[in-house]
Amino acid sequence: MGRSRRTIPEELLLLALDPATGTTAQPQSLDLGLAGAQLVELALAGRIAPDGDRIAVVMPRPTGDPTLDTALELLRRRGSPVRAVHWIGGPRLGLRQTYLTHLERCGMVHAVAGQMCGVLPTTRYQATDTAISREIRARLDSAIRTGVPPDPRTAALAALAHAVGLGKHLYPGNEGRSSRSRLRDLIRHDPMGGLVAHAVMDVQNGVAAQPRRAAAVAGGGGGGGNGGSGRRTAAVRSGVAPAETVPQQAGHRGGVMARAVAS
Repeated sequence: MGRSRRTIPEELLLLALDPATGTTAQPQSLDLGLAGAQLVELALAGRIAPDGDRIAVVMPRPTGDPTLDTALELLRRRGSPVRAVHWIGGPRLGLRQTYLTHLERCGMVHAVAGQMCGVLPTTRYQATDTAISREIRARLDSAIRTGVPPDPRTAALAALAHAVGLGKHLYPGNEGRSSRSRLRDLIRHDPMGGLVAHAVMDVQNGVAAQPRRAAAVAGGGGGGGNGGSGRRTAAVRSGVAPAETVPQQAGHRGGVMARAVAS
């Protein structure tokens, strides 16, 4: 795939960047949205396709985008179609920072160093060409205002923006209520975007973990050691950290903050 066109993960991240503060709106759900946006982009590139509520690799040939190709290779290694909700809910540490660094390398944003509480070093990101962000926003505004079915890329972007909660960032307050509602309605115009957006929302609502937890409980009644192992396995696969790993992950997040991920 050529680089003349911005990818949906790039556009989603640019939408989430606050031009005034250089931080990203909805940082936690945005990580899930970026993982979902990768799936939509790979589908538009003909590399994967939906198989019910699962994602199947139909063409393993690389796209030429290193970040997308990493996701494609991980999907290929699964060997069988994977549920979208389990893929999106899996570990995605550093994905937002990966894309911020990528946008900086491409010249679409620039990093601004600073400090948090006068001690911790931070990095905020400002768009270098606000016309790009305005063009992305204009496509959403047009789809919302006119009611004309948008192209698949815009429909998928709208679905993901709604799924991660960017509606209240893009169309705030009571005056933006109708626009937020129409943004949500755009989800129906792209089947793949809709599948992924619903998976993002399911992960946020804890739906992804429920079947795995039930299986762990059913299989772990006889032996305490196996039950604990089953719960850990289920938690990792569903993207929910088991209790004993939380301190390590919290330390990781602290390290990321110290290295100044925009949040």
